[in-house]
Amino acid sequence: MTRYADRKWVILSASEVASIDFSQLLEAGSNSLRWNNDNTKTFVKYEGSKPSFLSGKAALNHAQILTELEGAEWTSGPAPTE
Repeated sequence: MTRYADRKWVILSASEVASIDFSQLLEAGSNSLRWNNDNTKTFVKYEGSKPSFLSGKAALNHAQILTELEGAEWTSGPAPTE
């Protein structure tokens, strides 16, 4: 079982940030969000059941969010190495 097996990520548009219920997420608040390069998209993460305010949104697993974040829309240079 992977470290983030029960964790899911959802990408949101900037206009959706005002409707985020941070009490249902792992982020502390809007100041802790990571944005794409042009500040039009962000993402949130949760564990367990999907919060109702995210209903209808695609949930990504760990591998899927990593692939998404490696794309040019989210990176401004070479991918960091671990």
